[in-house]
Amino acid sequence: MSDARQRILILCTGNSCRSQMAEGWIRHLRGDEFEPFSAGVAPGRVDPRAVAAMWEADVDINGHHSKSVDDFSGQEFDWVVTVCDSAREQCPFFPGKTRRVHVGFDDPPHLAAGAATDEEAMGHYRRVRDEIRAFVEAMPGSLEE
Repeated sequence: MSDARQRILILCTGNSCRSQMAEGWIRHLRGDEFEPFSAGVAPGRVDPRAVAAMWEADVDINGHHSKSVDDFSGQEFDWVVTVCDSAREQCPFFPGKTRRVHVGFDDPPHLAAGAATDEEAMGHYRRVRDEIRAFVEAMPGSLEE
């Protein structure tokens, strides 16, 4: 039996927060329809606050690790979704039937840098987490530009 799920690659700059959240939400909410992957154009490490924010929503991304978009070279995807402007500008060409979509979300680590407390910082992560969840819940319609 073949896997009829659509392959989707979520890209951001560091593959540390937004793309990791999106991969987690897609697995959790749409795993029967989509096979999600995430990567970055300049990968770093998974942001512990992103892990904590997702854990609060009962989605475990603790085992995720940052990956480079180069790790997926030569693979085919139905969708490539960029979630930050930098990734959109640097997104490599994907051959074949791949459809590219850009859906920009605020960068929680950037916003949290000015926070006075950890709770204030987490507020930015929670808001973006919930925005990404709403995007995933609206899939596949939210993929149409």
